[in-house]
Amino acid sequence: MASKVSCLYILTVVCWASALWYLSITRPTSSYTGHRQLSSISIARKNVSFGNIRTRPINPHSFDFLINEPNKCEKSVPFLVILISTTHKEFDARQAIRETWGDENNFKGIKIATLFLLGKNTDPVLNQMVEQESQIFHDIIVEDFIDSYHNLTLKTLMGMRWVATFCSKAKYVMKTDSDIFVNMDNLIYKLLKPNTKPRRRYFTGYVINGGPIRDVRSKWYMPRDLYPDSNYPPFCSGTGYIFSADVAELIYKTSLHTRLLHLEDVYVGLCLRKLGIHPFQNSGFNHWKMAYSLCRYRRVITVHQITPEEMHRIWNDMSSKKHLRC
Repeated sequence: MASKVSCLYILTVVCWASALWYLSITRPTSSYTGHRQLSSISIARKNVSFGNIRTRPINPHSFDFLINEPNKCEKSVPFLVILISTTHKEFDARQAIRETWGDENNFKGIKIATLFLLGKNTDPVLNQMVEQESQIFHDIIVEDFIDSYHNLTLKTLMGMRWVATFCSKAKYVMKTDSDIFVNMDNLIYKLLKPNTKPRRRYFTGYVINGGPIRDVRSKWYMPRDLYPDSNYPPFCSGTGYIFSADVAELIYKTSLHTRLLHLEDVYVGLCLRKLGIHPFQNSGFNHWKMAYSLCRYRRVITVHQITPEEMHRIWNDMSSKKHLRC
């Protein structure tokens, strides 16, 4: 069985390399918000209905799962579900995470479930490659919205919906990105503390207090007609935040009646404000890049803008030097 998986993995790597090379020389890339379209990917659908929603949704999230892992939490309840926002071409980043901090078997006696979040690509070749990757690793979920920067909010809501539907008994959830290094020892033992009573209505990360940027040239531009207020509610940087699993369903339900914004972390903050949940500031979450040093990285939970090569190097160094003091 192991040799079969190894062969499939090698085949997947070769196919990804060939596909990305072909796409880079023959097809322009595009990134835009689109509508639902038919797809050739095999569909694993499970329509979900939540009770206690008495008014008509203004943001119904009417998307179907194209790739799903509905049984991932059936055998045992995870202590932590990790939701990682990624794009189709980031196979190297996903594989680096699987082999380092995102390995579900890193902690004996602590169940961790890792999932990569994707929308549907406009290129069927990339969709097929992700489908094949999913068949090997069983750690990818995809809904049929177009995968783009402006649809990052939909991607996070998909993750919230998945937790609420298929893994509601988990204790905690982390949402992060594929270029983030996570110090799992600090996250598990210093922040979440498995031997303590799980918290409820809990949300923490790097809290930002700011307002909308009106410059149309900015990546974070927010038009007045979409958000007229001069200040955002407190929100956690989308590069990485933690919440108790009960919050996943609360946010998802709230989103159904909250006008959609393309800035994912701001939108989650809006939902939290409606719920009366105040995010806690935690200085261990960094939304910027830090030069590596063993002692510095031992003090943090997340670091941004880490390449797959750096991911392996940092993980290997920290793992081999756990006996050293700072």
